[in-house]
Amino acid sequence: MTYRFMASADRRTVPIIPIETAVFAAWLKTQDAAMKRWVKSAGFDATVGSISLVAGKDGSLAQVLVGVDDHQGLWAYADLPSKLPVGRYAIDARMDKAGATAAALGWALGCYRFTQYKSKPVAAAIPSLVWPKNCDRGAVKRTADATALVRDLINIPPEDMGPPELASAARKLAKKHSARIKVITGNSLLKQNYPTIHAVGRAASKAPRLIDMTWGRKDAPKVTLVGKGVCFDTGGLDLKSAAGMLRMKKDMGGSANVLGLAHMIMDARLDVRLRVLIGAVENSVSGNAYRPSDVIRTRKGITVEVGNTDAEGRLVMCDALAEADRENPALIADFSTLTGAARVAVGTQIAAMFCNDKTLASDIHKAGEKGNDPTWRLPLFPAYRRLLNSEVADINNVSEGGFAGAITAALFLQEFVSNKTPWVHFDIMAWNAVARPGRPIGGEAMGMRALYDVIEKRFAKKKRR
Repeated sequence: MTYRFMASADRRTVPIIPIETAVFAAWLKTQDAAMKRWVKSAGFDATVGSISLVAGKDGSLAQVLVGVDDHQGLWAYADLPSKLPVGRYAIDARMDKAGATAAALGWALGCYRFTQYKSKPVAAAIPSLVWPKNCDRGAVKRTADATALVRDLINIPPEDMGPPELASAARKLAKKHSARIKVITGNSLLKQNYPTIHAVGRAASKAPRLIDMTWGRKDAPKVTLVGKGVCFDTGGLDLKSAAGMLRMKKDMGGSANVLGLAHMIMDARLDVRLRVLIGAVENSVSGNAYRPSDVIRTRKGITVEVGNTDAEGRLVMCDALAEADRENPALIADFSTLTGAARVAVGTQIAAMFCNDKTLASDIHKAGEKGNDPTWRLPLFPAYRRLLNSEVADINNVSEGGFAGAITAALFLQEFVSNKTPWVHFDIMAWNAVARPGRPIGGEAMGMRALYDVIEKRFAKKKRR
């Protein structure tokens, strides 16, 4: 990801003046006559997102006025990299450490571009920002880089981001941080008892695989991340419509978020024993595709009747969750683009969250509110477990009827995690449907920053040297 920061200002640095909308009138009273005339002639009223370029006496750019809701907010300056002329800028405002870090991160995220498939060269020049005073530069860099990794992996077209390419991305990340990684591919999944991952992915020309990465000292608290890596989802034999398939390159968004979070943990050298498990598949149609009414015996021994081949994500994840739970970790967190029902419940901008630990859920929600990474807890309502009953197997992968789809999907996953293991499941959109400052249309990290904050505080009071 390309973003540019400067260590200090110089004579060419242009100040950015953030003006909170609520205090605009009071601010204007303190200005000299020339500024008052400029504001009036330019029509600047400090509404959120409004920008006014103020010229100096020599005609050069002297100041940038920007209307904000909160001058220490994450997205307050995120629109500026795409709207300001190339140059050097500094935010002229007092900020505490958290505010300075948020402002710099918003700027960095606003620099993100996905242009590698454009046939014509895209201008790479972007404006530079002086690091705000008291800013945590390491946090900004790792978070911006992790977010860019998530976005890139999701945005890459499926012909270039199938199971082999997703595994390659994981290998690259492992190499960067000296982590161990192994990949179990094709029929080896059956030999090593990952039958549901194999069943979903066996019909594709690119073989299914389990990506298994570990990092950190062995006796540190175990934190295991599980990601849904369905690199493209046709729906299988229960085929999606053309419209339903249009965005299915994002169906590996859970695995992308997991890899982004893993980067943050390893880059910060948090003192945890990190494990990442990703089932990477394409849900395709061919003569050997798995079928509705098939029964699959899972890694945990639970038998699953396939009620719908388009509910493949929970099958890809259940074997990985069972393996994660085997080690009795201090935390299991999974990310997946699992259900449309979650989007109906909380919309596209909030990560639906299910959790078997009240305190953990509360901590994540609070971290999300503080860090502008919203989550909302939905219930693991046990009475709905009966909706997954099967006449021929232990459980069905879908419920009867169209009610509570996100909840029943989470209840299905819960079958593969013991009650004593703290577990959180994120059902996310992983996609910006509309552009907002710092968040272009396309792949997106959701819940990643909130969970990182909790892991950092809960499990890693000391950092590795």
